[in-house]
Parts: sequence; C-alpha cells; structure tokens
Amino acid sequence: MELDQRKQRVLRAIIIDYISTAEPVGSRTLAKKYDIGVSSATIRNEMSDLEEMGYLEQPHTSAGRVPSDRGYRFYVDSLMEGIQLEEQEVGVIKSLYKSKVKEFESVVKQTARVLSQTSDYLALVQGPRLKESVFRYLQLLPLSESKALLVLVTEDGFVQNKVIDVHGYADVQELQSVSMILNNYLQGHTLGTIGRGALRDLLTELSSYQRFLKELMEGLEVTSSGSDGEKIYLGGTANIIKQPEFQDVVRLQNILSTLEQEALIYDLLSHNDFGRGVSIQIGGENSLPELQECSIVSATYTLEGKTVGKLAVIGPKRMNYPRVIALVDVVTRSLSEFLADSLR
Repeated sequence: MELDQRKQRVLRAIIIDYISTAEPVGSRTLAKKYDIGVSSATIRNEMSDLEEMGYLEQPHTSAGRVPSDRGYRFYVDSLMEGIQLEEQEVGVIKSLYKSKVKEFESVVKQTARVLSQTSDYLALVQGPRLKESVFRYLQLLPLSESKALLVLVTEDGFVQNKVIDVHGYADVQELQSVSMILNNYLQGHTLGTIGRGALRDLLTELSSYQRFLKELMEGLEVTSSGSDGEKIYLGGTANIIKQPEFQDVVRLQNILSTLEQEALIYDLLSHNDFGRGVSIQIGGENSLPELQECSIVSATYTLEGKTVGKLAVIGPKRMNYPRVIALVDVVTRSLSEFLADSLR
C-alpha cells in the first residue's frame, strides 16, 4: 500500500521530532507542534496504520512511536528536504585543504577530525590502498653526512618519507643521479611490485652506490609494502558515547569494539554502495550486526575519476540526515580537489 499525503506528513513530522528529541512521539505532540491539519484522534489512527505498515515502531515502555528502518528509508528517499551548508561553514572546511601540508596521512587525519566536529557524530576516513597506488616519482635529499631522506610520491597524491643511511657523505648531485635512475625505471609500477625483486635489474646501474644501495632498497620496500595503506582514521569516538541510544553499556561496547577492528570496517565499507555521490545505509542495511543500530552516510574521494579511498559518518539511526549528507558531500569534494591540486 502506498502512503497517501496525510500519512507522509505524519511520518515526516514524527521523524523530524524524534531526531530532535530522541523521545517517542505521541499524537498529541504532533497535533500541538506540527501543522498537519487534522485532529489528534485522526493522527493517532494514521500512526496506528503506519505501525501496521512497518514504518513505525512502539517501544514497550511508551505510548509514543519511533521510526523503523523502513520509516527512515522512506524519509531519506522521499520526504527529506536537502539543505545547503552556510557559506561560512563551507569556507572553513575548504580552508583546511589549502594548507601547505603535503603528507597525505596528515590530510586524512584532518578530514576525520573535520567530519566528526562538524557532524557531531563519529567519522572515519580510509587511506588509499598503497599497494595498488602507482609510483609517480621519488627524491633523495641529503640530511647529514650519513643520512638521506627518501621521499616517495604516488599518482594519487600519497607522500611518504623514509630516512635511510648513506654510509658516508653523498652529495646532492649523487643523490639526484640515483633518483633519476629509479624514477626512469619505476614509472608505471604499483607500489606492491616495488622491492628487491623489482629492483634486481638495476644492480648494474646502481653498483657504484653500493655503500647505501641495500638501505635504499630496504627503504623502498618498507615504504611500499610495510603497510598496505589500508588504514582507517577515526575521529569523534566520544560523539557516539554521548548519544542517548547508546547509553546501554553492552550495546556501546559492541559498537566500540567493532570500530576498533579495521578488517571489519573495511568489509563494511567494501559492501556499501559506493557509486557516485553520497550513499546511506540505515540500521539493518549495514552488514555488521553490531552496527545495525546505526546509520552510515558515506562517499568515495577520487582523483581523475578513480577512487582513492572512502569516508563515512556513523551515528544513530536518529541522525540529522540532511546536514550529514551535505557535510559528507562538501568534505568529499574538497578532499578530491585537494588531491587534484597537489599533483599540478
């Protein structure tokens, strides 16, 4: 059965009120606070119908109703009105990506912090899959008579540094020569293929740099394969704790312990519908049972049309969907623009 206009008005009012108060909503409350145009008794009948149809639920201890997963889904798909963030707030978010910081890890951490602070929920940002990232260039910079800095940059904007031992002074020209040889050879390689095996063919060309060749190769191996780059950065864990829905200690512990397991979070993100734009999973639509009291608003950040990583906001099903969707959209576009600008 389709929802007629009156049932839609009642459902929308209930969801808006419940998002605001976290208290089950009764017919009298709706009649007083919202211009639905009918009596309290009529509203009560409509609420009963909505419950039978699966859009509302009635907690055992309350005469009021709360939205079900189906109710939230209908609201998000058909009843919700989108919002635009204030220009000042958008400006503050975008300004965070205009810094001179090029370390991608710092940018990802900053993104998690910004999302959690502006949404008032938990935020997570997935770093890029380094083993699948394509080598762009590297630099070797002298630090002292015995140390040099290996700087590796990928096509998706990831920058990683490693200090290596050069066993005696290596001047700028010498380090530039090694960098040039490696850059020419490694073009087009993914980081997962860089290692002693991939560099074996270079031993002859690099033989004059034997004193630090071993450390250089180990540095490249650590940089490329010491981590998959598949790291989740969390921000705003305390925001979950303060939600009324999660005051039950056992429920809260289940959520927090799940969020600590990166493998589970990767599985959750990989099963979400990450097409273009913002994706929304509500309650039981999530693949992890421990997070089925939550909703997840997520998106991918990209570079030249290719997915680099994923970000998401996790909150109660009673989250402020219009605001969170707007925030995720702005942050995703800002991060993608930052990546594109960093390669120019």
